[in-house]
This record gives sequence, structure tokens and C-alpha cells, in this order.
Amino acid sequence: MTEKTQIVNTETIGLLEKKPVAGNNGAMADVGVSQSVLVEPRGDNGRKLPQYIAALSATLGALAAGSMLGWSSPVVFKITQANSTDYDFDVSSTQGDWVSSLINLGAAAVCFPIGLIMDAIGRKKTMLLLTLPFTLGWLLITFAPNVGTLMAGRFITGVAGGAFCVTAPAYNSEIAQDSIRGTLGSFFQLMITVGILFAYAVGSYTSVFIFNILCTLIPIIFALIFFFMPESPNFLVVKGKLDEARESLIRLRGRNYDVDSELTNLQNKAEAAKSNPVSFLSAITKKTALKALLICYALMLFQQLSGINAVIFNTSAIFSSAGATIPAPIATIIIGVIQVIATFISSVVVDRLGRRILLLFSALVMCLCSTALGVFFFLKDTHGGESSIVEAISWLPLLSLSLFIVSFSLGFGPIPWMMAGELCLIDIKSFVGSTAGTFNWLLSFTVTSTFNSLNTAIGSGQVFWMFAGIMVLGFVFIFFIVPETKGKSVDEIQIMLGAEPETQTNVDGKK
Repeated sequence: MTEKTQIVNTETIGLLEKKPVAGNNGAMADVGVSQSVLVEPRGDNGRKLPQYIAALSATLGALAAGSMLGWSSPVVFKITQANSTDYDFDVSSTQGDWVSSLINLGAAAVCFPIGLIMDAIGRKKTMLLLTLPFTLGWLLITFAPNVGTLMAGRFITGVAGGAFCVTAPAYNSEIAQDSIRGTLGSFFQLMITVGILFAYAVGSYTSVFIFNILCTLIPIIFALIFFFMPESPNFLVVKGKLDEARESLIRLRGRNYDVDSELTNLQNKAEAAKSNPVSFLSAITKKTALKALLICYALMLFQQLSGINAVIFNTSAIFSSAGATIPAPIATIIIGVIQVIATFISSVVVDRLGRRILLLFSALVMCLCSTALGVFFFLKDTHGGESSIVEAISWLPLLSLSLFIVSFSLGFGPIPWMMAGELCLIDIKSFVGSTAGTFNWLLSFTVTSTFNSLNTAIGSGQVFWMFAGIMVLGFVFIFFIVPETKGKSVDEIQIMLGAEPETQTNVDGKK
């Protein structure tokens, strides 16, 4: 997930939803796992607006992360120019690459420990505290006296942004009723793309200093708004703060909702988890857990190897090849707008069409688009850009680019993070979510740092064909392995993963 992919995933990304789930005995592992508790389906008569407001407030942190991801696209190009006056020091091309990619390492470093922190002090407090490293990082970037300080600032903002990729989706999934869980879960990815678009648009037409100041203000505004939102009721029940949990549910569902019933259910699950602990090794080696692990990590792998980096890196070349006279900044803004629109559409339809069909559609269209782009660049490298055969298909790369971005934003952008939260039981959720996030960021760093070398070694057309082949494998994997979780209860999802039906617990606690 390079900042030029910024689709993050990202990437960054759809983030890492932590919907409360339960195992066969509702147990919780005893080593640094999430303390959130399984929530069974709860009906659909609660107020939705307070949940939307709380979720959007939480995802203002995603807006900050998106601006961090999009920052390098307009800024690194400026500061690596020989005549740049944005900083009082020179930045070489190699140093610029490190400035761009260091946020990936910062995010990868924090994904696992942040799960432990938010289980200890809560989702809300964790996100509010993340304002401090976010602000510190941006201040270092803004007033950097040398390249080392600039890199340190990027690493620190990467830590804060990576932490938000775990905490905000977790908070949103835990405050949501089942009927809007998918929609609220997709808000994070949507705000990531809005942040990226903000960076593309504002960063391209303001000075680096002004742009940095504006980026510094975003996490501060988030803290001022989110301070007034309720804590996750799941977390409060686990901590034994039942009065606070009840008040949180009232604020989220309204006073006409059956708060006491949901609170009792949460309390029963918390007590069951405490009275029936299981070892982490036992929890992680169950058949259902192993299949969930396989699916979660595979979706992260296919997301980062989908070819999104190659497509974004070639945006300017694709626009110019199509005969467009659009300047590079305008081209990137157009891509940002496409991302936002497609991700918004995904947030609307994900609870209607389902996760599986969107993933299959995404993989198929990206495969076809990568194949088409590979053909174009292969012919261009072979016959030259002025050849008649290349000019005859000059429309192909622009069309393929647009369809690729749309299909990625509909499926492989947000859904892998969402599926990681829905498939995993409570006793492994924190571990899987955190390690999947680390895996994703490390893959992003690897792809970002090796793409240019790969492009030189085998040719740009062959690189696109390689990504197309990976998407074929992804399509087959999704078709045969990935279950549909739309509208499914926790028990139904576990049965689809291979659990025995008679071992699942119903809402009343009976077998």
C-alpha cells in the first residue's frame, strides 16, 4: 500500500473490523486477546442515526490516516526537485522513496501492540490518545530541519495511522446493530479515500508548509469531536462498568430500544468467557480458526498483489498514452474522485449484495483490466509509442485504469479488512486482526520498494500480466473457499467454516 496506491487498502486501508464473536464455549484466550464480547443478533428497532454519527466521528481518524497516505504523491515530487525551496535541505530521489514508504513500517510496527492497548484502556481512550503521536509526527514533518527529522515524522505518523486501522473499525463494529454492521464497517475505507483525495487536491495546489499545517489540524479536530462520543458498550461490560455500558447503549440505540435485554446478553457472554477460559494454542489450532486464518491472510495477500500499485504508478503514463492532455495533478485528483465514489457505492451495497459477490466481481474485472494494460504496454515497449497499432488502441489504457480503480474500491479495497473481523472468534480476533494488519503493511512496503526494479527487470507489460495471473488465483480462492457472511449470525458463520452445528450456542445459552 504505497501512498500512490492510497487505496489502502488501503489500504489501506478497509479496515480490520472487530465485530464481537464467540467460540463454541464463548471463551476468551488468556494471552493479549480482545476483551470485546460476542453480540448475538439484537433486532432492528433501535435508532440508527446516533450509530452513524458515532461511526463517522470515529472515522475522522481515518481521514487523518488518508491524508498521511496521500501526502507523498504531491509533496515528494516537489521536495526532490533540484530547485525546491519547501525545506531548508535537499532531498534526493532515494531519500524521497524512504520518506514515502516509512509510514508502512511505522504502521506494521504498531498493529499488534495496539490490540493489547485498546483492550486495556478502551477503544475511545486509545483513539483519543493517538492524537498525540499524529500531531507530533505532523509537527516534525512541518518544521523538519533535516531529512532525518522528516523521516522520523513520517514514521511516527505511520504508527498513528496504522493504529487507527485497528481501533476505528473495531469501535464501529462494536457499536453497530447487525443490520448496519457492514455499512458502518465500510465507513473507515470511505474516509481513507476522502483523506487521500484531500491530499491530492490540496497538496497539489498549496505550498508544502500550508498543506502540512492543514494535515496537522485534522487529528486535532477529530479529538475535539470524538471526545463527546460514547465508549464501546462491549468493552464497558467486560470491565464490569454496567451502568456506563447501559448509558452507552441508550445513547447509541435510543430510549425506546430494549437496552436491558442486550445488556444482559453482553453480561452473560462476558461471564461465560471468564468462567471458561481456553489456552491460546487450543483456540488458534481449531479447524474453524485455521480456515479463518487462511482466508484472512489470503485476502490481504491478494489485496496487495492485485496490481493496484502498478496501476497507480502508471497513472500519468496511462493518461498521456490515451492522448489526454490532463496535467499530472489533475489526473491524480480524478483517480481520487473515482476511489471515493466507488467506495461510497460499496458502503451502500455491501449489506445488500454481500461480500463474496463484490470480491468475485472485483477480482474478475481487475484481472481483465490488468491483462488489457499488459497488452498495451507490451505493444508500446515492442513497437514504440508512435506505432499505428499502439495509436489504434490508445483508448484502452484509460478505460482499463478507470474500471480497475472502480472494481478495486468496490471489493478488494474495503472487504478484506471487514472479513477479518467477521470470520474470527473472540479468542483469536485480536491476534488475527493485528497480525493481518502487520502482514498487509509489510506487503505494501515490499511491493512499493520492489516495483520499479521488477518493472525494469521483466518489463511493464509482463508485470501487469503477472498481476492478472494473481487475480485469477484470487478469483478461484474466493469462489471455492470464502463464505458469504452477509446477514449471517456468528454461529452460522462458524458452521460454514466447519464447526459442528450442535456445538453452537443460541441466544438463550442453550445447545
